Amino acid sequence: MGTYALGSVFSPASVALVGGSPRERSLGRLVLRQVIDGGFHGRIGVVNKRYPELEGVATAPRLDALGFAPELVLVATPPATVARVALRAADAGARALIVLTRDMGEGPGSHNEALQAIARERGLRVVGPNCLGVIAPHSKLFASFAAHRPPAGDLALVSQSGAIGAAMIEWASARGLGFSAVVSLGDAVDVDFGDLLDWFATDRHTRAILLYLERVRDARKFLSAARAAARGKPVVVVRPGRHARREGPLATHAATLATPDAVYDAAFRRAGLLRVHALDELFAAAETLSHLGSVPGKRLAVLTNGAGTGLLALDRLQDLGGRPAKLADATVARLDGELARGWSRSNPVDLLGDADGERYAAGLAALLDDPGNDAVLAVNVPTVLSDPLETAEATVRVLAARPRGTAKKPVLALWLGDDRGASELLGGAGVPTYASEAEAVRGFMYLVRHREAQAALMETPPSLPEDFAVDRDAAQALVARALAEGREWLDPEATARLLAAYGIDIATPVLAASPEAAVAAAQPLLAGGGTVAVKVLSPDIAHKSDVDGVRLHLNSAAAVHEAAAEIIARARALRPGARIDGVSVHPMVLRAKAREVIAGIADDPVFGPVVVFGRGGTAVELIDDKALALPPLDLRLAHELIGRTRVSRILRAYRDVPAADERALALVLVKLAQLAADIPEVREVDINPLLVDAGGAVALDARIALAPSRRLHRGRGHPRFAVFPYPTELERTLQLSNGRAAFVRPVRPEDDAMFRRFFEHVSADDLRLRFFRAVRDFSHDFIARLVQLDYARSMALVAIDVESGEMLGAVRLLADSDFRRGEYGIMVRSDLKGAGLGWKLMQEMIGVARWMGLEMIEGQVLRENSTMLAMCRRLGFKVVPDPDDATLMLVTLPVAPPQPL
Repeated sequence: MGTYALGSVFSPASVALVGGSPRERSLGRLVLRQVIDGGFHGRIGVVNKRYPELEGVATAPRLDALGFAPELVLVATPPATVARVALRAADAGARALIVLTRDMGEGPGSHNEALQAIARERGLRVVGPNCLGVIAPHSKLFASFAAHRPPAGDLALVSQSGAIGAAMIEWASARGLGFSAVVSLGDAVDVDFGDLLDWFATDRHTRAILLYLERVRDARKFLSAARAAARGKPVVVVRPGRHARREGPLATHAATLATPDAVYDAAFRRAGLLRVHALDELFAAAETLSHLGSVPGKRLAVLTNGAGTGLLALDRLQDLGGRPAKLADATVARLDGELARGWSRSNPVDLLGDADGERYAAGLAALLDDPGNDAVLAVNVPTVLSDPLETAEATVRVLAARPRGTAKKPVLALWLGDDRGASELLGGAGVPTYASEAEAVRGFMYLVRHREAQAALMETPPSLPEDFAVDRDAAQALVARALAEGREWLDPEATARLLAAYGIDIATPVLAASPEAAVAAAQPLLAGGGTVAVKVLSPDIAHKSDVDGVRLHLNSAAAVHEAAAEIIARARALRPGARIDGVSVHPMVLRAKAREVIAGIADDPVFGPVVVFGRGGTAVELIDDKALALPPLDLRLAHELIGRTRVSRILRAYRDVPAADERALALVLVKLAQLAADIPEVREVDINPLLVDAGGAVALDARIALAPSRRLHRGRGHPRFAVFPYPTELERTLQLSNGRAAFVRPVRPEDDAMFRRFFEHVSADDLRLRFFRAVRDFSHDFIARLVQLDYARSMALVAIDVESGEMLGAVRLLADSDFRRGEYGIMVRSDLKGAGLGWKLMQEMIGVARWMGLEMIEGQVLRENSTMLAMCRRLGFKVVPDPDDATLMLVTLPVAPPQPL
């Protein structure tokens, strides 16, 4: 339900508690005491039939007998009564419930199911059950049984576990950290991570969002909300269970490599979240990110009075992927004139053990002016010759003296020893302090990783080659035929045809039911002096090497016959219950300087299809050199996926081995992602080995698993993709009144350059009418926000001239977080007015709203934009003045529900 009525959870005007008793450890009584002692400013009521008062508050027998309509109801009653309480709360006018009750059960017939049904039917927002409660310090609402009431701050904490939430409150309280809100989700029958990410993304009290997450139920909703939140604020997540393995037998290498946590990690990466691995890291990352600005790179300079500590810091920096900064010649010359003889003249800048405040000030000022670093770590080691408070004062003085308007280069501090005065002084100046050089460097790398995640969200991918074409119809027909025959795996020949339909080069095999048939299949390949491979053919044997079912480099008919006979006999002996259909005969592909990699698709029960890439070969699972990404992919994401593996290093040139064609490899990964998007019935793909060298990439062996897929109602997209794929179903060609044909399709991230050229044909006045202000600078960020869409919650259609390829106009629709209303915007080239394109795009937009399942289209139009207002009236929009701005008109149009396919 998005953010609907969440204001009643975090800043209600009134609260009522249902349940509790005079017992000291009664849950309801403890929570009520927290609400009262916390200074809640609104009305407080208690519903209890057995006791006349609790904590000094007179009770009422029913919610409707309180004398006021409670906006928020806290529920601490037995499980069997919770649904009934929810109904009465809705009848009494409540908008939200926090259910503290546990043991509500799961699945059909449970108390949780009944509560969820009532929440949806009556529009109630429900936090919990089985939760710690909600803390909103800015509203003085402490509706929780946590031991402490943390102060107001700017960190929002959302925890799936009540116990972890309580522990994190304790940890933060001991360090004086405050919160904008703390929410324990518990069973999350209604309010979930996606809802709260949407809420805190726009909450003015929240500067950073912290998540303790164990599992996600609605992957698409979570990723959509997480990506939107991460564009504006740091979102830091910690998740347990990093070493858990997937249960049950796994039939492909790709599935084995796609461990549950590796998939979650890929999801966090795709959404731009910063992942950490411990609770202290969670707060450290949030504190660093919320107090320091972004860094342009990963080069760190260290200023210290102890060389050893500085060297250890730079070692740790390189362990984590950072780079020691190189001092500019001008900086060395400057410090030669300002520091004592004997300073290090390199990074780390060692000021020597007797460094005083003046030396620290000179060193820090020089490093802040040096363009060769991206941040500075100032270190002070306690000695009898150096005063830590004096050096801290000098550091703060240098920062305060920086000219206004200069870029604020991040400064981090490590003052070793127990000097609270120095730490407080530095912290007050916005300089985060750390307990060790490892923690300080990790703090810097949080900044680096957050910047990289933000940059990735805004990057424009390179265009696909013009010849990127797939035969989707042929591939879908092939899969449909195999499923109709009851197959769960494509045979090797069909596998090769399917991959070939997606332009993936593969050594095409021939199937043979007997040794004699294998010889006949091999003859054409052997005749030219070639060699062949023979492999066992069985839908029940996942890995051929398990039964010694592969023979390579066969160069004669006799060798083929002998190999086929041995393979069939051995497979039947070792796997007597398996279906042995014979063998497959493959041409040998010999590439002496090729690298073996694996590429594939795994099916995750939470996030759906996942692209897997890594080091290939028979020992692929032991080597475990892999990286995962959620599809769909573009070339930028594919190259980034490759770069996260160790095998990427040997793709480069070394000795007499030329560099492999990484772009061809990236293209294979993009094609696999497209295959998964086009054919939901393809559940797993294993290409191992995939050979890649300077000449490109070719698959030597592949397996493809199938399963029937429920085709969903129009408008909901791929049934299992966590990231909504490009919606090809919205493509169409329109005829304009001037005789031109326009191809209309959804906007793609690579449309950046096309949009820039388009704006050259739009007048300044038309830009003002569209954006309500003069627009002169089309920056990368401005264009990126137009072309990089989350198709799950926003859609933009672009009209392109069929003959010239020029962009003629665009229309977009942005759904609200509750996914009920969508705000539209439209723009057409100024020289095309009167051609009817605007009218047709508006009609397309209304169809998109129906396709998305929205209830209402709305927009703001400048009162002077008479052309747009007239068009809206003709289309059936209601047009009324904006009560908050006399220059604007509000336009709204109800959307009819979509029709079933």
